Amino acid sequence: MSFRIVTTPLAARAPLPVERAGGFPAALLAACVATSGAEAALDRLRDPRVLVVTTGQQPALFTGPLYTVHKALSAAALARELERRWNRPVVPVFWVAGDDHDFAEAAHAAWIGADGSIRRATLRQRPADAPMLPLYREPLGPEVDGALAAIAASLPESEFRDDTLAWLNRYYQPGVTIEAAFSGSLAELLAPYGVVCLSSTHPAFKRAAAPLLLRALENPESLDAELAARAAELIAAGRDPDVATGSGATLVMIEGAAGRDRLVRSADGFVTRRGDEHFTFRELQDVAAQTPERLSANVLLRPAIESALLPTVAYAAGPGELRYLALTPPVYERLAVPRQTPVPRWSGTVVGARVDRALAKFGLSLEELAQPVSALESRVVRSRLPADVDLDLTHLQALLADRYDALRATAGSIDPTLVRLIEAQRGRALDGVGRVERKLVKHLRRRIDVELRQVTLAHDAVYPDGLPQERVLSVASFLARHGRAVLDAALAVASDWYRGALESSGAPV
Repeated sequence: MSFRIVTTPLAARAPLPVERAGGFPAALLAACVATSGAEAALDRLRDPRVLVVTTGQQPALFTGPLYTVHKALSAAALARELERRWNRPVVPVFWVAGDDHDFAEAAHAAWIGADGSIRRATLRQRPADAPMLPLYREPLGPEVDGALAAIAASLPESEFRDDTLAWLNRYYQPGVTIEAAFSGSLAELLAPYGVVCLSSTHPAFKRAAAPLLLRALENPESLDAELAARAAELIAAGRDPDVATGSGATLVMIEGAAGRDRLVRSADGFVTRRGDEHFTFRELQDVAAQTPERLSANVLLRPAIESALLPTVAYAAGPGELRYLALTPPVYERLAVPRQTPVPRWSGTVVGARVDRALAKFGLSLEELAQPVSALESRVVRSRLPADVDLDLTHLQALLADRYDALRATAGSIDPTLVRLIEAQRGRALDGVGRVERKLVKHLRRRIDVELRQVTLAHDAVYPDGLPQERVLSVASFLARHGRAVLDAALAVASDWYRGALESSGAPV
């Protein structure tokens, strides 16, 4: 293969989930995204003993950063391992969080172009005064054609390029909502791995979730106090969940004049945080009965609703999710539902042949590519200085420092006022050697510009924008170069990791 997959574990161990009663609700099968190749997985969901491992992410352009796919493959690998251990069907389910309203995060994508540089596309900007529509209501505009043209013009020629572009073009079209484009493209991509994509904004799911959302609005003050107490415990233990509590805000969102808005407790009921719209509990009951699509859960409530409606035993979570999921036990207790086990997702890096050649050529490790490009370039340039020059400069600096130190001691014994003069001269002498070295490096840098470009490209492929690859680059970047083999390899490596990392016994944490 022209690439390799390197595991970069987000955790050394993973807790073993706990079995529970199985059975996927027949009414919610309609919320599963239909796509060619998903039939077998959907049939498995009809088994009365079936359990599910879930993960999820908000929709985004071109399926968002690579970690979205890594989360899905983590759920697939974990489900396979649990099925092997428990001898019962376990299906991976990807929760498409179409209620999310963060358009700025969803509206951009990045990939590596044919020349190795980072390329980007961004959809329109949402006006600051525009309603914050959830992404299942936010349509793609004509600018998506420009994004498709940009990625088509910059991806490298390969046997997989046309299939990758055709896949994106099937879903990312003007007029299609961001959620529909994301869920359709992801469902097709993941179907061969038995992953089912679930639309949490489907009418069937909205109707099923509405009673649970209302229950979370009953006596919200006590739930807020319980969450604040739990947050204080975690912070005291050095595990800050990084979620605000104790402010009177509920865990329920409603679509109103300002778009998706948080319900906050008021003297006579509830008020929306941005839109200042007032509701009594009775009015919210009417909303739940007549237009349940207007209601949705925040990040603390969503996993509990998932566990209440689905036979979920584990959630494959990233580091940020693991922090706030530790805060959620009071929510599960309030809804009287079992808590699925939060399990660290697998994390990995796709290392292409170009990167491996650069690592070998310059004697770098993969981890060292995390350094700023400037530091890497300086290291490479200095390694290209003739050995005798580098030795001479080092020897000269040491010799000057030693002789000036001796001279300072002698001068001090003659007249202490001479010490400052000697120290100043010592500094100028050493700085002179440094200036010579910098001049040599500067002129050498010009001569090896092509080699420095190789270092920059290797850095950008693994740590684009100084961040891990999976947090920036779209999966399309890798599919166009390597085809589905890159997903097959990632799943195999993730499966190996879970086999070794999953504890033999345990309970939810």
